[in-house]
Formats: sequence, C-alpha cells, structure tokens
Amino acid sequence: MPARGALPAGPFAGLFDDARGPLLVGFSGGLDSTVLLHALATNDRVRTHGLRALHVHHGLHADADAWATHCEHACAALDVPLTVARVDVAMEGHGPEAAARVARHAAFAEVLHEDEVLVLAHHRDDQAETFLLRALRGSGVEGLRAMRRWRPFAHGWVWRPLLDVPRATLLDYASQRGLRWIDDPSNADATFDRNFLRHAMLPLLRERWPHADAAFATSAALQAEAAALLEGEDAALFAQARTAAGDTLDLQVLRTWPAARRARVLRRWIDQLGLPPLPARGIACIEAELLPSRHDAEPRFAWSGAVLRKWRDRLHAGRGRVPLPPDWEASWDGHAPLALPTGDVLLLERESADAVRGTLAFDPPLRVAARRGGERIRLPGRTHSHALKHVLQDRDVPPWTRERLPLLWDADGDLLAAGDRIVSAGFADRLRAGDLRLEWRVASSAGHASAGSSALD
Repeated sequence: MPARGALPAGPFAGLFDDARGPLLVGFSGGLDSTVLLHALATNDRVRTHGLRALHVHHGLHADADAWATHCEHACAALDVPLTVARVDVAMEGHGPEAAARVARHAAFAEVLHEDEVLVLAHHRDDQAETFLLRALRGSGVEGLRAMRRWRPFAHGWVWRPLLDVPRATLLDYASQRGLRWIDDPSNADATFDRNFLRHAMLPLLRERWPHADAAFATSAALQAEAAALLEGEDAALFAQARTAAGDTLDLQVLRTWPAARRARVLRRWIDQLGLPPLPARGIACIEAELLPSRHDAEPRFAWSGAVLRKWRDRLHAGRGRVPLPPDWEASWDGHAPLALPTGDVLLLERESADAVRGTLAFDPPLRVAARRGGERIRLPGRTHSHALKHVLQDRDVPPWTRERLPLLWDADGDLLAAGDRIVSAGFADRLRAGDLRLEWRVASSAGHASAGSSALD
C-alpha cells in the first residue's frame, strides 16, 4: 500500500471534503481518471469510507485487453479493488461515441452499490467542451448548464469533484508524481465533434481569449443556477397539470400558460415517464395540432419509439404499442400464462399466498380473442348486459388500449372479461370462490410483461 499523505494534496486540498460514503471511481486508465484515483487513494479520509474502481472494457480497440491489464496493475499498486466490466456496444441508432457512452453508463448503473457514489474525472476543459457542443446543438438552459457536480444516478449519485480544475493542473499533478496513464488514440480523431473542438477550435479561441475555458465553465454554472430556479416553478405547475391518474396532463390547465412554460412542463413530464427526450418538433406539433384540435379529435405525435396523444382533453404519453391482430384467438386453460401477440401476458394467480381453494385452471378452456365489435357483458351488481363499447368509454379506457384488449369467452359464447378490470358478474363470483385473480400484464418497452401493471391504468 502506498504511503498516504507523502505528497501534499496541492490543487486538490479540500476538494474531496463533501465525499459521501464509499466511492466507486470510473477508471479508464487515462490521465484524468488516473489522477482522480491517485488523489482519492492517498486521502486518508476518503479511504476510511471505502474506495474501489470500475474499468469498462468496451472491446472497440485492439489494445482494450492491454488497457484493462494496465488498470489492474495501477489499482493493485494503490491497493484499490478493481472490477473490469466487459460490455457489448450496440451501434444501432447511435454514433460510436454515444453508443460507447450508453454501454458505459449501463455498466456503471449495474456495478454501483446501493450506498456508493460514482466518481467521474470530468474537469474544467471537459465542461467547456460540453457547453460549446450543446450551444452548437441549440440547447436551452438545461443543456447549457452542461455537467453537474452532483446528480442522481441509478439508485445513487454521480459526483464530479474536478469540474473546476483545468486539465493542465491534472497533467502537472501526474508528472510530479511519476504516474503512468493510457493515451487512447481515438482521442486524437478529429472526425469526432468533441475532439474537433478540443484540438482545433479551443486552442484557436485560447490564442485570443486565454481564459476561454474558464469563461465557458462560468457560463455553464450560471445556466445551472437559472435552471434550478426554473425547475422549482416547473415542479409547482407540473403538479397543477397532472391528473389524478398520474400519467396524463390536463389540457385545460396547460392552455392557461405561456407556450414557453408549457414546453418546460411537457419536457419534465416526458422525462419523469422515462421516455426519450421530447424533440423541438414535438413541442411544435403539440402547439400547432394537439392544443387547438377539436374535443373529439385524437391527434398524436410519435418519436423514438414513444408516442404522445390527445384524448378527452388530456395528454397521454407512453411507448408505442402494437394492437392485437383482429382475427387472433387462442384457447387458454389458465394453468400456464398465456403470451399474447402484443408481448402482453394473461395469467391466473392465487389471491392470497396461503390459499388452498380452487384450481389454477379452467375446465373447459376459455377462448381468448381480440375485440371485433358488438360485444356485451353483464357487470356485477347489474341486472342486464351492457355494450362493451359503452363500458370502455365510461371507464375512460383510451382507444389505443382497447386495441390491445384481450377478451375471455366461455364455451357458451358469453363474454367473461375484457382484460383484468372489466369482469362479468358470474366470472367475478367464480374467481372469488376459488380465491383467484386474473391479471393482464402489459409488455414493457423491452418486450417483456411488466409485473403488477394493468393495461387499464
């Protein structure tokens, strides 16, 4: 183990004072993360709370194995445990940089423990580059605040303690201490936007404005302050527009606000739903088509596998989902889950864990089919049947959910259930007598059924 405190902390004095609990360092083996890991490993206060490192092996370069070995040796010299995570970089829909970043962040999220903080080595030069890249993409306040020192991540936090430190300081630190690091040749490839800024544009700007990096970083910090103020107002207005269902917005409330405020609340809503960021053309579509449309109109906007719709003076958003084929049907005895063509699943479960009554099967089997129109069902507490169409309307089931709705029929041709929330009187009694529960589990975005979720929610 190296002698701790043998060299003064120098530029990092007090920099790690707000460390929270055990730390996981994202360690590429490059200059930045090498300096960060060394500075943390030689800090007694940090070591008492726990320190380990993670190297993500992307497998994109011929020397990737050698880089992982270098990181293992560097961590062994500092007595820091290292995890090497090998990832598959999926290029579909991404450029090489973005695809590697997605894979890397997924590895970070998987390896990070519940009580750990992920520490990354981004510095002031990185912040300046990020600010410029986002400005060139036309970003607003949220984008121009660039990288945050602290932000939530996975089930913990990301911490970037070096954001105010220029790269030149890191280089001096490493040189004075004889540290060795990896030089990734891809960092010199000017076909990547960030590298072009780093090697061509920023040096030119520094010739005329020597403090350009600091100025860009300061601008990012000011944007972060403005974003924090706006977020407080956004949260209050978002609470006003959000309906009791939680996943829709009230258009009557949205219409009372200026367009710029609406756009901020809409983006906040989409982010909280875990959907891809809403593009500018989506905001334009909402303003031009969804907001002024007739009450009975059902306009929509689709992007990146997600879709936003107007229905009954509310905005609905979610992943795009396919309907049941209109001529599809299957026989189901309830003994095993029934996979539907949409990726959804029907299953029969015990209502209580200690139940001993009933059987997890239907005899004779039921017929499961898509809606075809004209169906009728007799609900509990009613003396006559109702058109299923009217029941779905009364219960605010949107049209795109109705298209996925599996109907359960008995051998006599009586409709027993539509999904798991609309159940006939006789079938409800039958399930209750057997202490059973019917579930319609909706496929997640990954195509697997989501446990505990109802398609009518």
